[in-house]
Amino acid sequence: MRKTYHTTTEQETKRLAAVLSRLLSPGSTILLEGQLGAGKTTFTKGLAEELGIKRAIKSPTYTLIREYTEGRLPLYHMDLYRLEETGADEMGLEEYFEGEGVSVVEWGSLVEEEMPDEYLKITFAVTDEAGMERDIQLEAVGKRYEEIVAKLSENWKM
Repeated sequence: MRKTYHTTTEQETKRLAAVLSRLLSPGSTILLEGQLGAGKTTFTKGLAEELGIKRAIKSPTYTLIREYTEGRLPLYHMDLYRLEETGADEMGLEEYFEGEGVSVVEWGSLVEEEMPDEYLKITFAVTDEAGMERDIQLEAVGKRYEEIVAKLSENWKM
């Protein structure tokens, strides 16, 4: 199941993430794809705010994984871009995916063999020259995420 949303501001992107975060439960995995600057970290900030995380959300480009544990659910924000050449075999990602939090994985497609069987893939595409508008496509992989995408459609109001 696929559903695309169009946002015109950073706040709308964060609001879409906030609505999604209300539908997530322990062990949820979200893969974020899109060019640099397409809105992946902004989206993650929206998720984190709704989860009750007060710390500033930063891209984990150089640290690979940032853990935020003070919210309704822990948030594990991963950026696997730098693992394209080496893979993620020894990182223990399954402990995060099967854990008590929400795993948000930027560039997860680069190490697809390490991803869980079910997840929500979100692809960002900037659609205007100013870089403010974007199409955000959600693709459910597995029944659990099909239900989440359907509920998000019911709950999303611009």
